[in-house]
Amino acid sequence: MPVQRKIGRKTSQRKAMLKGLVTSLIQNGKIETTEAKAKEVKSIAEKIIAMAVKECDNFTSKQTKVSAVKLDPKGQKITNIKKSRNGREYEVVERELKMDMVRVDNPSRLHARRKVMNWVYKVKDEDGKSISLTNKLFDEIAPKYKGVNGGYTRMYRLGARKGDAAEMVILQLV
Repeated sequence: MPVQRKIGRKTSQRKAMLKGLVTSLIQNGKIETTEAKAKEVKSIAEKIIAMAVKECDNFTSKQTKVSAVKLDPKGQKITNIKKSRNGREYEVVERELKMDMVRVDNPSRLHARRKVMNWVYKVKDEDGKSISLTNKLFDEIAPKYKGVNGGYTRMYRLGARKGDAAEMVILQLV
């Protein structure tokens, strides 16, 4: 018996489709798709959410030096003009060293984050800024499910699709 449903596609196409669906599920909280696809996405999503819940608080914090840009009262970067050896002038942004608390993942949490990154695409918001769905999963979604053993997703049947009579469902995070 195969591990995954074939869904009538080649392996590379099937993995790309499932990655897209898992990404949409984590980003939006729910997706509408066919029943066969939803069952596959559900098994993948349940596994990565369970990993995230297990590794949710598995990190340490340490104090490190961080180089930050100096800003003027208006919030603009402070720059200085320097001369190079050949006499050309260029601008250099002033920086200052600060001590800051930084979160450091333990090895098992880092491994879990990398496994999640294999199943999630990089996405951008409306402004074009990159959104880290891995951070969203570990920082927002996993703490909600702390103390819950499985059952992170739910499927609602919608009925048959008009064109090909495929059974449609809504898959959502509980």
